[in-house]
Amino acid sequence: MYRLYVSLLGGSDRHGSVAGKLLWTGELDENGCALMRAGNIAGAASLGCTGDPAALRHANRDGVADFLVTSLDEALRILKNEVRRRQAVSVGVSADPVVVVAQMRERGVLPDLLPPRERDGRAELDGFLAHGARRVEAGRMPEGWTFQALSPAPPEFDRVAAAVLPEGDELNRRWLRLSPRYLGPAARRVRSLACSPNVMTQLKTAWADHQTSGGLRAP
Repeated sequence: MYRLYVSLLGGSDRHGSVAGKLLWTGELDENGCALMRAGNIAGAASLGCTGDPAALRHANRDGVADFLVTSLDEALRILKNEVRRRQAVSVGVSADPVVVVAQMRERGVLPDLLPPRERDGRAELDGFLAHGARRVEAGRMPEGWTFQALSPAPPEFDRVAAAVLPEGDELNRRWLRLSPRYLGPAARRVRSLACSPNVMTQLKTAWADHQTSGGLRAP
């Protein structure tokens, strides 16, 4: 999911946001939910769907979709307001993706961002690509970077990480700030990020200090 997040922000402005962009996630299966979570964290307005009511309810309970609706028209009423305000929002529609895509084309709804081609390479999406939409292919992390998660992370960890991370590393700063909200209840006390070996060493030093002394200090 972090690599999808990287890809989303790869086409963003300098503030590290895809605010005001519409992301079509397609079927809200495991991969679709991962893309919607990444969109939430990146700041997009996300639209996905599934014909499985149980899967849709699970997506809502697990913090993936902010709203559940029964039609595209209901979804668009929510999305239009938030796109105009450049606010992140995610909407799940109780319908088959084939049906929703056809309705989007009929209504002239043009998403800015689409799922990776290997996930959804249907010809129906080619029209969106022709109008400027781009695929969210999993982005590559810089060479040597690793992704790690710390659990359970103490409340002081965010402060220490902010002191360790390079000032211009908006990618990780945004991820640390927002990912706990969208990664589901099981991840509320988890903090994760991808960074260089040097930064990871500093974070591990702070983590070790917490384990031995009961408190965190900035390196």
